[in-house]
Amino acid sequence: MNTSALKPLASSISFDTDFMSIEFRDGRRLSVPLAYFPRLLHATESQRQTYEISGGGVGLHWDELDEDISVEHLLTGMMDRTNSPPLKQAA
Repeated sequence: MNTSALKPLASSISFDTDFMSIEFRDGRRLSVPLAYFPRLLHATESQRQTYEISGGGVGLHWDELDEDISVEHLLTGMMDRTNSPPLKQAA
């Protein structure tokens, strides 16, 4: 089986008031709450629209906002971990 055929690749992004929607090359669409990504939530519409789809579709990048999102991580439910509490060390 060709695993690259199964790899999620973004083709475009759109926004509404509360959600970012990612359109994939295979026709799927995923919407995620902007609340998951505070930099995008608080950005202007112009800043949100100034993005780059990187790595042939594997990443989403906003240079002005210093935001990078892995498409694969979006599909697994990961959100921005910038302000996440630190992991506890095992004793």
